[in-house]
Amino acid sequence: MVEQSRSSGTPGIPAGRAIDVLTLGQRLRHLRQRQGRTLAELGEAVGRAPSQLSLIENGRREPRLSLLKQLADALDVEVGELLGTTPPSRRAALEIAVERAQRGPLYTALGLPTVRIGKRLPTEVLEALAGLQAELERQAHEKAATPEEARRANSELRAQMRERDNYYAEIELAAAKILDAVGYAGGPLSHHVISDIAHHLGFRLHHVRDVPHSTRSVIDLRNHRIYLPQTPSAGGHDPRSVVLQALGSVVLEHSDPESYADFLRQRVETNYLAAALLVPEQPAVAFLQQAKANRNLAVQDLRDVYAVSNETAAHRFTNLATHHLGIPVHFIRVHESGTIYKAYENDGVAFPTDPTGAVEGQPACRKWASRAAFDVQDKFASYYQYTDNPRGTYWCSARTEPSGNGEFSITVGVPYVHSKWFRGRDTANRARSHCPDETCCRRPPKALAKRWEGYARPAARAHSHLLAALPPGTFPGVDDTEVYAFLERHSPEGEGDG
Repeated sequence: MVEQSRSSGTPGIPAGRAIDVLTLGQRLRHLRQRQGRTLAELGEAVGRAPSQLSLIENGRREPRLSLLKQLADALDVEVGELLGTTPPSRRAALEIAVERAQRGPLYTALGLPTVRIGKRLPTEVLEALAGLQAELERQAHEKAATPEEARRANSELRAQMRERDNYYAEIELAAAKILDAVGYAGGPLSHHVISDIAHHLGFRLHHVRDVPHSTRSVIDLRNHRIYLPQTPSAGGHDPRSVVLQALGSVVLEHSDPESYADFLRQRVETNYLAAALLVPEQPAVAFLQQAKANRNLAVQDLRDVYAVSNETAAHRFTNLATHHLGIPVHFIRVHESGTIYKAYENDGVAFPTDPTGAVEGQPACRKWASRAAFDVQDKFASYYQYTDNPRGTYWCSARTEPSGNGEFSITVGVPYVHSKWFRGRDTANRARSHCPDETCCRRPPKALAKRWEGYARPAARAHSHLLAALPPGTFPGVDDTEVYAFLERHSPEGEGDG
């Protein structure tokens, strides 16, 4: 059943006007009853069976324009009065809202019976149904966040992280208690210790071939199992981090996210806990404080001591540097295309932003170390650079890493006054940036533009995922049906170990 159509140029009906059959039906019923006429009487006046008019009044049939004119003449009103967009009464508005919701895909997906709406149904019941359905639609809308909503939520979360210098004392404490409980003795966290952590928390690890493609892991809370892929992911994620992030949602007692912002917050917290377990606070701080005293701070040393990725070490440095070392920092992860994927700062550096304040998806300045690092021949060495910009001078250490989605640079930087604590401060690499001023690097040089402007016709590689709404579901981007079918397949019932 189509609830709306578009009229053509009939007198009294604007061309292109959408016809709302539910509102039309309510207005027809209101006008008929106001004149004290029955369906049979009106049907006789227009030469239609009462049952046909009943379908129109209930919004289940769209009348032809010729019939609309006949009905208007019979009721002695203009056609435009029948096609008014305002329900004739508050009761009618409630009936329309409930009926429209019950015909929609969201209500249909619930598999619930429809409520028959008649004059005997109390208005309070209609109000309750309309209110519940409106809230259901609001929650569904929040979970199916648009890119703009997602970027805004990310911006708000980054502001919260900045306020606390990206340091979460309560998560540090939780990680310390877990490591103490399993007898962690220092150094890189082994797979054996991670298995002990899982057992300590009441879970068993199961490596399987068919983990749903939209997930890194799946937790079965009913049977206390954690399912993991048998082979490392194409994205290059540390298998240890995958396990610890999964356990993080249990340790931090996360419930199903209520919104996309809530989903992002939970992800930041689980990632933080995983990093705090891989690079424990107390020994890591002692190591960094000694390096600072020696004026020999280097993110790569933290990476090597705890056998983590350069990105994990950089993230962990931002957690500890300001709170424990008194050093403000910025962090940025940039794709080889120049697009910023992740960013954090509490040192006043100016990242490019969109109107919502989001940094992710913006082009990084070509003059900064995060872009210059891609041109370095030795991919195993860190690239150091001083960059002057209107906010001041910043020293940065950058290194590129391959991934399943291309090459990325991982950059940690500090204001010039704090560069004295770092290895690589004696670099001769220097650049000047005016970003986010477009004259810096977003526009081509004048000579180059003069030669080629009007002669170039590139075919853009459309990033359609940036335009589409985020996939709906309990967890954005995860196919609930696929996950539930997976758990059903692997349920221990009947295996003797449930």
